Amino acid sequence: MKNYTITVNGNVYDVTVEENGAGAPAQAAAPRAAAAPKAAPAAPKAAAPAGAGSIEVKAGAAGKVFKLEASVGQSVKRGDAVVIIEAMKMEIPVVAPEDGTVASINVAVGDAIESGAVLATLN
Repeated sequence: MKNYTITVNGNVYDVTVEENGAGAPAQAAAPRAAAAPKAAPAAPKAAAPAGAGSIEVKAGAAGKVFKLEASVGQSVKRGDAVVIIEAMKMEIPVVAPEDGTVASINVAVGDAIESGAVLATLN
């Protein structure tokens, strides 16, 4: 397995690629080459969670950020929508897992996100 850091629309993703056969290394080489010049933006993303809250609001599905329902400093209750993502032409609310105050919003409208990505944090 190989680990790569990939930047898509300003979002930094750490991915692991498993090699299955002769064709896999050729496919894995292209993303690595594309990500290499963009490895520098990873530092700002790594710095953001340091001041972030301890409660993570994670995407349940891959898609695109459609709308930000909450802003930093806003109080939210468990079940309140924080971010709305669009996947397969559906709008899917990503809700606060518990009561808290929004500490950080880690995405912007239009960003492509993967399932499990941390979209925001709460205190």
